[in-house]
Amino acid sequence: MTSSSDRSTAVDVKGTYEVRTYGCQMNVHDSERLSGLLEGAGYTRAPEGCDGDADVVVFNTCAVRENADNKLYGNLGRLAPMKTKRPGMQIAVGGCLAQKDRDTIVKRAPWVDVVFGTHNIGKLPVLLERARIQEEAQVEIAESLEAFPSTLPTRRESAYAAWVSISVGCNNTCTFCIVPALRGKEEDRRPGDILAEVEALVAEGVSEITLLGQNVNAYGSDLGDREAFSKLLRACGRIEGLERVRFTSPHPRDFTDDVIAAMAETPNVMPQLHMPMQSGSDTILRAMRRSYRQERFLGIIEKVRAAIPHAAISTDIIVGFPGETEEDFEQTMHAVREARFANAFTFQYSKRPGTPAADMEGQIPKEVVQERYMRLVALQEEISWDENKKQVGRTLEVMVAEGEGRKDGATHRLSGRAPDNRLVHFTKPEGEVRPGDVVTVDITYAAPHHLLAEGPTLSVRRTRAGDAWEKRNAAPVQPQGVMLGIPTLGVPAPLPPAPASGCALPASS
Repeated sequence: MTSSSDRSTAVDVKGTYEVRTYGCQMNVHDSERLSGLLEGAGYTRAPEGCDGDADVVVFNTCAVRENADNKLYGNLGRLAPMKTKRPGMQIAVGGCLAQKDRDTIVKRAPWVDVVFGTHNIGKLPVLLERARIQEEAQVEIAESLEAFPSTLPTRRESAYAAWVSISVGCNNTCTFCIVPALRGKEEDRRPGDILAEVEALVAEGVSEITLLGQNVNAYGSDLGDREAFSKLLRACGRIEGLERVRFTSPHPRDFTDDVIAAMAETPNVMPQLHMPMQSGSDTILRAMRRSYRQERFLGIIEKVRAAIPHAAISTDIIVGFPGETEEDFEQTMHAVREARFANAFTFQYSKRPGTPAADMEGQIPKEVVQERYMRLVALQEEISWDENKKQVGRTLEVMVAEGEGRKDGATHRLSGRAPDNRLVHFTKPEGEVRPGDVVTVDITYAAPHHLLAEGPTLSVRRTRAGDAWEKRNAAPVQPQGVMLGIPTLGVPAPLPPAPASGCALPASS
């Protein structure tokens, strides 16, 4: 198989670029594509912290939050004087808010050069060039997907872990979510194409992949195979060199027994599950158009724990959905006590323009939402701490991560992720340890959001993923763009401790 670097061709350097990302994991992965496209077109990445001081600044937007547009226009406004002082500078706006607002962006910020949507991110370099030549803004919003994102060039953010998109769009109609309207109906990628990308990534050193979709376990609905997702997990288990497989985010409606069996029986599928509950009240779930009820949700959790005893299960919860009574909220608290999540991403409901819930009666006063939210957070913190304490005394294999421990320099520690995705800080060994390598440690202390291994590291296993990280960071920066064809190194760093915006909710709706 010809690698992407073998097929790369040098191009003229055009200047620097910066991509600013807002929203869910899908947006993060799209931004890797945008970076790959720009580097393929001859741009080089601007230094970290350039704060708009680049030749091209791209905003990859999210439309989920109520104030998403205000945040965008505030940032665009700060760039306006900079663009005046910098002839030739270009600004592009893409993503969900661009798909939603279209011509409004150029009317409110006429200094924007390009507006593109979620379905045509591959057009960005062409639109930038057209705007430069014609000296006027280019607005191009496709109504349907032009090319599956994974066929586009990619600048992966990690050398050892990578996102792999298996589907785009969503067929659900959750009343709090605008994503289906902006990303369209679900379109599944062929299993052979997915596995070919995974194999190519592993060949370049990646050892962890995260399968990504708006509703990842509905995969197969577009292919006519209800067991396609469990088959895909098992197929990933047969790829030599692939050590860790994760996926996000599933929907309880589509979470079937064959998926649980595939997770339990495939050694490299990690004992971790992010399962969005949203509410524990059957009344609110019905108003949300979530097609399961509390009993069904807790039944799935029980089955997963029976099959995978050490599984760490996380969730999303919305507090203060329109019409939520104190009794409804107590049902959510009850479900949280029963489920005993390792952690929960909790959100105070806010109106999301364009969603049915925004116009519902029974909007809850902010002070009531805040009070309920604080009670829920306090309960989940207690449960998270209790569940983490159960890890004390266990011996775990930890994949060393890059940039996960903000205090590592001061504490002489390194950080990484356990198989169940818990964050572990461990004593720095005497020898060299690289991101992507795997260490074995004994857990000695637990906090609500991390574990500590304060004793000596039991073993260090140097990996091909660590080699890939070392190679990437040792190589001089090349001015020419690359990556036409098979995607290059990478995946996500492990999931962040909390989504940057509520887009992670509807991404799993």
